[in-house]
Amino acid sequence: MSEPLLRRDRDDRGVVTLTLNRPQAFNALSEAMLTELGEAFARLADDATVRAVVLGASGKAFCAGHDLKEMRAEPSLAYYQGLFAQCTAVMMAIQRLPVPVIARVQGLATAAGCQLVAMCDLAVASHDARFAVSGINVGLFCATPGVALSRNVPRKAAFEMLVTGEFISADEAKALGLVNRVAAAEALDDEVEAVVASIVAKPAVAVAMGKALFYRQIEAGIEAAYADAGSTMACNMMDPSALEGVLAFIEKRPPN
Repeated sequence: MSEPLLRRDRDDRGVVTLTLNRPQAFNALSEAMLTELGEAFARLADDATVRAVVLGASGKAFCAGHDLKEMRAEPSLAYYQGLFAQCTAVMMAIQRLPVPVIARVQGLATAAGCQLVAMCDLAVASHDARFAVSGINVGLFCATPGVALSRNVPRKAAFEMLVTGEFISADEAKALGLVNRVAAAEALDDEVEAVVASIVAKPAVAVAMGKALFYRQIEAGIEAAYADAGSTMACNMMDPSALEGVLAFIEKRPPN
């Protein structure tokens, strides 16, 4: 029996781990892989018991981007438009999930693989990780990865990566804001778990409301952002976990 393209695991806390599983192809995003990811995210969006998602990969690389052999096999505008629309839908599904998605990155993350890291809410990388939007090296500007990249790192840094195709290290990625934490390869899982444990210890309602608001307001003008944020905080305050948390703080005791 062949190995699945996407492995799925879940622990008793509701933490789901999705693992890209095409190590022989550096986990390139084939159409089949994109379909698997899209279906997985759709199921997770409907599961209220999920608390966090870790997106990782098997083998030496996180993700080498689109499957170029597959792309070259069908050179038509309609095919390419459909492929990039499919990829965009997967990327947006990450942002629309009500729980945080944490990228666990080792090795290379290039082109749409770098985009995948940028679209995750949080990212933890091993010291050996390297990042690039390198399509320009074969004559293809990484336009869709650039959408995610330019919303994570400063404008000039993003543009330099896009027009040079050069790699940046894990430490450079952290300094630019593409990843949150960097760890030694042998400590990568422990660092990811530290992030996950902190998230699942928080009230699920507050995390879900906060994530949705975060992405809405960041694309809005400041007045609209404040209006949205104020309404969200008021609704959040009415949640029993928030009311109890505030009361416990006032009474100097752990929340029930």
